[in-house]
Amino acid sequence: MNFHQLISIIPLMAHIEASTSSQTYECPRHLYQLLIVRSGHVQILMQDQEPIVCAQAYAFHSEHGAFKIQVPKTRAADYTLITYRMLPEDHLWSLRGPLTTLSEYKIHYMIDELLRTTHEIHPLTADEEAAHQVRKRMMLERILFIYLYESHLTEEKKPASVSIEETLSYINEHYMVELSLPMLARRAAMSVGYFTVLFKKHTGTTLMDYLYDLRIEKAQKMFQQTDLLAKEVAQRVGFMDYFHFSKVFKKRTGMSPRTFLIKQKEI
Repeated sequence: MNFHQLISIIPLMAHIEASTSSQTYECPRHLYQLLIVRSGHVQILMQDQEPIVCAQAYAFHSEHGAFKIQVPKTRAADYTLITYRMLPEDHLWSLRGPLTTLSEYKIHYMIDELLRTTHEIHPLTADEEAAHQVRKRMMLERILFIYLYESHLTEEKKPASVSIEETLSYINEHYMVELSLPMLARRAAMSVGYFTVLFKKHTGTTLMDYLYDLRIEKAQKMFQQTDLLAKEVAQRVGFMDYFHFSKVFKKRTGMSPRTFLIKQKEI
């Protein structure tokens, strides 16, 4: 699949559906479907094929026939299925198979907007409806572009050590937001197990220990350089729960945030 096909055709969304349960679907003739897994993972079951584990996205072609999206019994998953058409219909559109991205937050934001605008029930004028349709078309095209571009990037194999270094740079820049092992593993295009082993081999510590050490180091600097309250510092370095922050801070420094602040004032 390449961008040359996308130049001459226009994607139009036909339907969007969010689900957290196992469902069976069939891609209608002359239509295409895009599965986006927003949390957890699912299995894709298609006739005469081995089950496919999907943690990011998968593109279905009408030639796939019926398929089932199966949510694991022991774990929750949240996914969205977009059904769309390409105009003119006689143009080639060969996007199919697994897709990856490094821009999950962007895509999830656009999915939320597509779901919201699709399910709005208040009456719209003709101009408002036209504007909504153009906006949805632009967002769908943007989603397809991101998957096309970033799937191509991840196809270019690079040493695992480079992926871990890129992950460390990402953590150092985004330590203050919610970061999870599955999300960072997907970003590095690795399984969670493989990513865990490589991360510890490369850094000598686990992902969460590395993240907590970094956050506490940043908190200490904030205590030294600002007059922010301890609760404000906790939030700014990525802890939404102050008591959790206090516990982690004491474990890593040997003193509570309050004691640390008192000692700083004595210096």
